[in-house]
Amino acid sequence: MKTGKVFLVGAGPGDIGLITVKGMDAIKQAEVILYDRLANPKLLEFAAGDCELIYCGKLPDRHILRQESINELLVEKALAGKLVVRLKGGDPGVFGRVGEEAAALAQYQIPFEIVPGISSGIAAPLYAGIPVTHREHAESFAVVTAHDKSQDGKPLLDWEGLARGVDTIAFYMGVGNLPFICENLIKHGKRPSTPVILIQWGTFGRQKTLQGTLADISEKVLAAKFSNPAIILVGEVISLREKISWFEKKPLYGRQILLARTGVSESRLAQELINHGADVIEFPKWKKITLPVDLTKVQSYDSILFTSPESVEEFFSAVFEKGVDIRKIRADFFGASIKSVKALNERGFIAKLAEEMPESGDLLIVGDDSILKKNDENADLLVTSKKELDHQFLPIFKRMLEEANVNTMVFPSSASVEPFVEGLKECGIHAQELLKELQIISMGKQTMAAVEGAGLPVHGMPGKATKEALVEYLAGQPVEEV
Repeated sequence: MKTGKVFLVGAGPGDIGLITVKGMDAIKQAEVILYDRLANPKLLEFAAGDCELIYCGKLPDRHILRQESINELLVEKALAGKLVVRLKGGDPGVFGRVGEEAAALAQYQIPFEIVPGISSGIAAPLYAGIPVTHREHAESFAVVTAHDKSQDGKPLLDWEGLARGVDTIAFYMGVGNLPFICENLIKHGKRPSTPVILIQWGTFGRQKTLQGTLADISEKVLAAKFSNPAIILVGEVISLREKISWFEKKPLYGRQILLARTGVSESRLAQELINHGADVIEFPKWKKITLPVDLTKVQSYDSILFTSPESVEEFFSAVFEKGVDIRKIRADFFGASIKSVKALNERGFIAKLAEEMPESGDLLIVGDDSILKKNDENADLLVTSKKELDHQFLPIFKRMLEEANVNTMVFPSSASVEPFVEGLKECGIHAQELLKELQIISMGKQTMAAVEGAGLPVHGMPGKATKEALVEYLAGQPVEEV
C-alpha cells in the first residue's frame, strides 16, 4: 500500500478568514483531520463529507489524547495511505509541538508539509487595537510560554533579559501563572506601572479584554474570573489601543448567535453576521448525498421548477454527465426562491419565480428528498439528492456550546425550525431549555408561526426579513439587555 501524506496546518487564531489559502486547500483535500481545541471547529465544515474527524483537544486539567497518542495516530493513518491534516490553533511552530510530530513522521519516512498559520500572539493584540511593534513604543517583541514542563508548571525564563531587553512580551496561556509573571518582571526591572492587557478568545466575536498594570492586573483577573484561552500582553505599546481599537466597534460585537441551518452549503446570512462582528454557531450540520436521476422524459415538460440553488447545480450536472443537449429541453424554468432564480440566471437562463408559473402544462419539480413531502399530483418529481444529519458534528456542536455564551437565536425560515429542534434531540438537548433565556429572532411571519408551533418563545423582526435588516435590527438591541 502506498504511504499517504500529512499536512501539519496552522488554523490561525480563531477567525476562520485568517487561515492561509494553502491551509484551507489541505482541509478540503483531507481524508482524516486531527484537530485541536483552539482550531475553530467551523473550519471542519470545509472538509469532505466522508472525512474522518478526530478530536485531540487539550484542557488545563485533562487531555483527550496525549501527544504520544497523537503522534502514533498520524503515523497510523498515513501508513494506511490517507491524506491527513493535523489542524492546530495559531501557528504550529509557536508552542504547537509541531517539531515532535514532524520527527515522528520522519522516523517512518512519511512525507509531510508544515503549513504556517497566523499566531494568536500577534493576531489577538491586533484585533484588540494593539500592534506588537511601533516605531515610537516598541522595537522588539517576544513570544513566551507561560507554563512549561517544570514540576510546578512555572516557566524557567531569563526574566532579566525579558524585563530589560524586550519592549513587548506576549505570554501564551498564562492566566494561572499571572501573579508569578508580574512579580518576576517587576523584580527584574519592569516598572510596576507597565501596561498589561489580557485578550481572551482573540479574533472571535466573543473576544474579551481586561486591562491593567503589572501592579494590579492579577487582582483584576481574580475579580473578573478571567480565564484561558488568553494572551497576556505586556508593554507600553498597549497605550495605542484607545486610538486604533477597531474590532470591538463592529455593530454586532458581543453577539453570540445560534443560527438554525437548512442548507449544506455555506450560509450567506452567517457570513453577513460574522462580517459585522458576531460569533455564529450554525446547527444542524447537514451532508448531501447525490442520487442517480432519470432524465429520459426531461424534454417533454412545459415547466421545470427548481426548489433550491443546489437543485439547479445538481440538475445541470446530471444533464451534462448523461450527455443531454440542453437546447432540446423546451421547458420554461422557474425558481421557488429568489436565490433559485439567481442560480438559473447565472447559467444564462431567463427564469421567473414560482408564483408566475402557469397552471396548465406538464410540470417537473426538481429538488432534494424534501420534495417527496409535497405530494403534488399535478407534477412529476425529480429527486437529485438527499440531505442527512451529519452525526460527526454533534459532539463538535456540543463543545462549541460549552465554550460559547450564546445570547441570540435566529430562525431564518419556517423550514429551519423542525430540523433544528429534532437535531437538538439527537444531542440530548431540549430546545425549550436551551433557548429559554435567549433572544429569539424569527425572520418573517411564517417563521414566527412555525416557532410558536414548536412551543418556543416567539419574537419577530420588524420590516423585511433580509440579512441586511437582521444586522440593522440586532445592532440596535444592546447585548446586555438580551
